[in-house]
Amino acid sequence: MTKVTIPAIVEGGRANAGPPLGPALGPLGVNINGIIDEINKKTAPFAGLKVPVKVVVDKNAKTFVIEVGSPSTGELLKKEAGVEKGKKGGADDPKVVGNLQFEQAVKVARMKTNGSLVRNLKNGVNEVLGTCVSLGITVEGQDARKVIEEVKAGKHDSQLAG
Repeated sequence: MTKVTIPAIVEGGRANAGPPLGPALGPLGVNINGIIDEINKKTAPFAGLKVPVKVVVDKNAKTFVIEVGSPSTGELLKKEAGVEKGKKGGADDPKVVGNLQFEQAVKVARMKTNGSLVRNLKNGVNEVLGTCVSLGITVEGQDARKVIEEVKAGKHDSQLAG
């Protein structure tokens, strides 16, 4: 049994037989359109987001399994904030591209708990807020670094319980 794993990043629900998938799958003799349809079905909930997928193909049996990962924290935050791109400069770039409510940051942290190394929601929210800093997204109109300090001080503990 020979298995080949093909990793790719696709737009949710919009994969196609072009690069990177088509050229990688072609030589394996599998039903490319069947694989693309399955990927699109499984990634449809992530429409508009870049989603990591792995196609595991058994070359002998000509069968496949699709594994869908979670979109990156940055992709989820950009969708929540309704922005296409984060700021271009580093952490010192003052540009603000969008704003979130604290509850939206918590929502993203909950979405990422399975793929994250954080031990609890409070740490997960701080990780998400750190990504907000990098992207230029404020939280409730203030710099996300200030909100991180508030979380550390326990100001939002009631929202992070349960």
